[in-house]
Amino acid sequence: MNHLLVMPVVLPMMVGALQLLLARAAPAAQRTVAVVTLLALLGLAVHLLVLANSDLIRVYAVGDWRAPLGIVLVLDRLSAYMLLLAALVGFGSLLHAVRGWDLGGRHFHALFMFQLAGINGAFLTGDLFNLFVFFEILLIASYCLMLHGGGEGRLRAGTVYVAMNLVGSALFLITVGLLYGITGTLNLADLGRVVGGLDPGGIGLARIGGVLLLVVFSLKAAVVPLHFWLPGGYAASAAPVAALFAIMTKIGAYCILRIFTVVFGPDAGELAWLAQDWLLPAALVTLWAGMLGVMASRALRELVSYLLIASVGTLLLAFSLFSEGAITAGLYYLAHSTLVTAGLFLLLESVAAQRGTLGTRLISGPRLRQPQLLGLGFLIGAAALVGLPPLAGFVGKMMLLQSATDSGAQSWVFATVLGSALLGLIGSSRAGTIVFWSGDEPPADRRPARSGALLPAFALIGSSAALTLGAGPVVEYTRATAAQLLQPAGYIEAVLQFGVVAAEPEP
Repeated sequence: MNHLLVMPVVLPMMVGALQLLLARAAPAAQRTVAVVTLLALLGLAVHLLVLANSDLIRVYAVGDWRAPLGIVLVLDRLSAYMLLLAALVGFGSLLHAVRGWDLGGRHFHALFMFQLAGINGAFLTGDLFNLFVFFEILLIASYCLMLHGGGEGRLRAGTVYVAMNLVGSALFLITVGLLYGITGTLNLADLGRVVGGLDPGGIGLARIGGVLLLVVFSLKAAVVPLHFWLPGGYAASAAPVAALFAIMTKIGAYCILRIFTVVFGPDAGELAWLAQDWLLPAALVTLWAGMLGVMASRALRELVSYLLIASVGTLLLAFSLFSEGAITAGLYYLAHSTLVTAGLFLLLESVAAQRGTLGTRLISGPRLRQPQLLGLGFLIGAAALVGLPPLAGFVGKMMLLQSATDSGAQSWVFATVLGSALLGLIGSSRAGTIVFWSGDEPPADRRPARSGALLPAFALIGSSAALTLGAGPVVEYTRATAAQLLQPAGYIEAVLQFGVVAAEPEP
């Protein structure tokens, strides 16, 4: 077995334990260990992406216990893609945090590592129960990170966040028990093999289980009407925490794509494409609600949170069509929206620092010390998320519209994508005008942000331009990923036969 497959989980878990021992050490020691670890995770993610690019699905059996009885980690194109995305967001967030925010509490670096371990485990796991376990690891770490630094606002938002996710976790565990009682297995590949052959009674219960899973993952992804925990929670969190949380909603979207192609995909008989009828209208409503939230936002942090919700709607709209072209567009858009949203959360900390007590509220006040620089960063990020050319958001949405031309929902998709973009443009323009291009001379005691503090934010926001310039190879990879997902037989064979199996394209 290639033991590198387990390292995205083991490495941050071990380093998190080490950081607990270093809690009383000098901050420089904790920061050095953390940055070196993220560099190692980034290099590892690139290596695993290269391995996955060969179209071979690799399986790691923990303790050499084979599926479906043992715990397995599975590396395919999709999981490798998500691992790289998590490493990029984590690295950018950490570089921002080590400039001083990590001193707000003793265990920031340990919690940061445990959260990354949970995120990476969710992308790699090959069974539902361990998906639940990794969810709990990342959620417990996220509870503490959200409250890191204290404050009444964070406590209030954190209470809602914890309550909603505890409900989601309880529902997830109940659903896991239901599916195990019906099928006798929780391994995703084995579920994909068993579900298509259930008797009529089992099909009805499995349908209920599939719908419940869709509800659970929709809650994690902040799909309307299960989204109300996100704007307040993300807006109240500190910048590096909110930036790392940008990948959290994508975990819910990832799980929907994974489970409703492997388990309830083309080979599931009467349950094939179970999510499509539910997911499409939910995605349309989420996109509209997100952009209406942008219009109604009272602060820039709240506005970016609603842009994140709108990006989830766009992403799930692509996934809901369950076609190669639409999933290709969705995966391309996923990378762009996650990186840019994380960058905007980091940027807004510098905006808040230069506005004093006003923070990021949409109230006219003294001008910023760096209105042109910070305004340009916000303009690029917001334009990218809204979908203005020539940035990657525009490319992703154009690919989505092209893929929808053969769909029965073409008119709904076109009207929602284009109409919501107009709302987002109006709301973002209004906010930018108030914060960056109006007001009197700034007070003398307001200091400009240093270039080092702004570098992670601008690097993440600038990834939209990089994804546009490198659209060819990125789209080629996402198209191959979509093709692999829509042929789950290769995944099922690789896991159950415990080998390295090429997912052969259909003739």
